[in-house]
Amino acid sequence: MFPIPHPSLLPNTYGYESEPMVKPTGFREYDARWLFTKEINLMGVQALGMGLGTLIHELGVKPEIVTGHDFRGYSSSIKYALVTGLLAAGVTVHDIGLALSPMAYFAQFELDVPCVAMVTASHNDNGWTGVKMGVNRPMTFGPEEMSRLKDIVLNARFDLRGGGSYIFEQNFPDRYMRDLTTRPRFSRPIKAVVACGNGTAGAFAPRILEALGVEVVPLDCELDHSFPKYNPNPEDLEMLHAMRDAVLASGADVGLGFDGDGDRCGIVDETGEEIFADKVGVMLARDLSKLHPGATFVVDVKSTGLFVTDPVLQANGVKADYWKTGHSYMKRRVNETGALVGFEKSGHYFFNAPVGRGYDDGLVSAIAVLDMIDRNPGKTVSELKDALPKTWSSPTMSPHCADEVKYPIVDAVVKHFQGLAERGEPVAGQKIRDLVTVNGVRVTVEDGSWGLVRASSNKPELVVVVESPVSEQRMHDIFKAVDGVLRQHPEVGAYNQTI
Repeated sequence: MFPIPHPSLLPNTYGYESEPMVKPTGFREYDARWLFTKEINLMGVQALGMGLGTLIHELGVKPEIVTGHDFRGYSSSIKYALVTGLLAAGVTVHDIGLALSPMAYFAQFELDVPCVAMVTASHNDNGWTGVKMGVNRPMTFGPEEMSRLKDIVLNARFDLRGGGSYIFEQNFPDRYMRDLTTRPRFSRPIKAVVACGNGTAGAFAPRILEALGVEVVPLDCELDHSFPKYNPNPEDLEMLHAMRDAVLASGADVGLGFDGDGDRCGIVDETGEEIFADKVGVMLARDLSKLHPGATFVVDVKSTGLFVTDPVLQANGVKADYWKTGHSYMKRRVNETGALVGFEKSGHYFFNAPVGRGYDDGLVSAIAVLDMIDRNPGKTVSELKDALPKTWSSPTMSPHCADEVKYPIVDAVVKHFQGLAERGEPVAGQKIRDLVTVNGVRVTVEDGSWGLVRASSNKPELVVVVESPVSEQRMHDIFKAVDGVLRQHPEVGAYNQTI
């Protein structure tokens, strides 16, 4: 009988080496993420594997799983602890070794295996670990599965039937790279800075893009799990500034930056300017909707309103479906609706057939950007960006709000704006044109200006974003209106940044 995990144990003690530790807060809405040694130990990871195997049997899914690990000094040991738990629960494990998260998702299709458990902390600082899990390709766990897994693990409700087996899939990355490069090379010369932040993508991204005819300028592509310069996160200013400098120094056409587990790609244009991921999404939607008129694009609620108002997308008959923020929610929605692509402001893109298989893959995103460049000869990336209608957007603002009260406060804010809409009362001087309430509330007024309030999925914060296609002043008007509603709740604290 396996013991019930402790929420906390002191490292360098007998108990730490003899009993499992799993801090309950590591089970997030759709991911699992812990500080290794401080919040989970190897026996705790083993318990997680036992719990995942138990859940697989409980759900009636074929007990076969793909696993891999990212490039951190401790990730392989965590993976093997996870594997021992899966084996004890009677699961056949296909180990693809060092891998990107999308490589593990690809392996589900390539090996005809239903389940996945990718050991990665993505772009988090060193010290963090986690597992991205799913049992129904191409989707990953949502809140219901994570809640059940948490209950199984923390209460040691394991079904340890034994009989599992282990298969190492030798040279599997070659199969992934071959899948992405078995296509025509780009028809025009393209020089690209490929930035990997010394993370896992450095082993694969330059080779894949070079095979497609790209002149690659490598930036921090040497694997080094100490991340000596900055974390591999294409939303981080340090990485973006390094990409800018490399683009300007090399005269590259574009900068492509990959996060730690390779499921996101950030873009810098040839002038060194970052293009926010939602605006890149509009650029890609313009390009793809020429080839696929009438396409549906799923867009997370933090993203620009241009997916609705852009005249090119309107002319191409595009339908925009605003949905919940979070890679698991977006993947599921893209799969359910048959949308061509799902775009998330964080940079997770979910390309469905004929471009991809419905999961987020930074290399597929990078290739789509390069295809867009290839299909627009004579135009630079900055010119494609500048062709978009101008909008004034805030950063993602995060006022503090305790976990215990953030959801009730968001519910109250939703009801407030619903009441205004029902009574025909204005917000920032104009009537409400549209309310989206799938994830907090996104309120859009007649001139297209909008504001969003939602609860953060994994921090004691709210999330506030505002945008206007009219003027900077209208953006401030919307912010003032939204903030005025939030200030009715004294539990809402100061912003991390404002406009």
